[in-house]
Amino acid sequence: MRLRDGTVVVALDVGGTGIKCALIRPDGAVVHSERHPTGAHRGAEAVVDTILTVAEGLTTTARSAGLTPAALGIVVPGIVDQARGMVLWGANVGFRDVPLRKLAADRLGLPTALGHDVRAGGLAEARLGAGRDTEHLLFVAIGTGIAAAHVVAGTAATGAHGAAGEFGHILIRPGGPPCGCGRSGCLEAIASASAVARRYTDLAAAGPAVITAAEVAQRAAAGEELATRVWREAVEALADGLATGQALFDVETVVLGGGLAQAGPGLFDPLSSALRDRLTFHREPRLVPAALGDQAGCLGAALLALDQLEMS
Repeated sequence: MRLRDGTVVVALDVGGTGIKCALIRPDGAVVHSERHPTGAHRGAEAVVDTILTVAEGLTTTARSAGLTPAALGIVVPGIVDQARGMVLWGANVGFRDVPLRKLAADRLGLPTALGHDVRAGGLAEARLGAGRDTEHLLFVAIGTGIAAAHVVAGTAATGAHGAAGEFGHILIRPGGPPCGCGRSGCLEAIASASAVARRYTDLAAAGPAVITAAEVAQRAAAGEELATRVWREAVEALADGLATGQALFDVETVVLGGGLAQAGPGLFDPLSSALRDRLTFHREPRLVPAALGDQAGCLGAALLALDQLEMS
């Protein structure tokens, strides 16, 4: 489909706490952005209404500025059946079997695409960000949890049931710390930002004091013994996870995003070394930080919507 000048896509990246949204041109330029609270505590029906109301408001903003909203892209956390436009399960937003694509298309009258937030972020990094010259890419987001997107030739794999990319639930340390999924020893339970903070706090017996993963990284860089130990455990677990990922996917580039990746060389230097030590005949992937920051989800949502337009 040929898009006219002044065309924009309405893009929403829905999280458990907030909704990042934007009007985005087909070339990836963001012309307007907003943030709104999700209000997940109000229940799934209220969250859906908030999403649709925000999307409607953005279309009004676009038209008021003389722009033409051509499509809507929405990405959410959880298990997403992208082909059917259904959110099968989304604990952070209280969704279960929500036909969000149809609800949005009916309300706004725009072609609508629905996707998974991390897969959308990986898609954006592959086409517009740190992996834009890469054919085979693994995007790993390390924050409260850990998730990934395997992107080949600019397309992110969804899996047979919409659950591809649950990288944080690779079993790394059998019998290790309990994970939110109900198993023990998952990568997420050891190397996510929340796990690093929790591990340090437990070992330090810090009481009510809240120590973040960023502070643990800073203390490790300053040579504190306990922080160095906790940080090393997380890095080694991540290296084990990435070695598994490389054995499965054989990618050229691994892009790390999320809060933990902001540790910079304090993470990338020891992680690169540890990953190299774990590889035998597999090629070592390029390990780079994400380039798009917290705009990746919105940009990915826009790309999904544009892809759908091209297929129509």
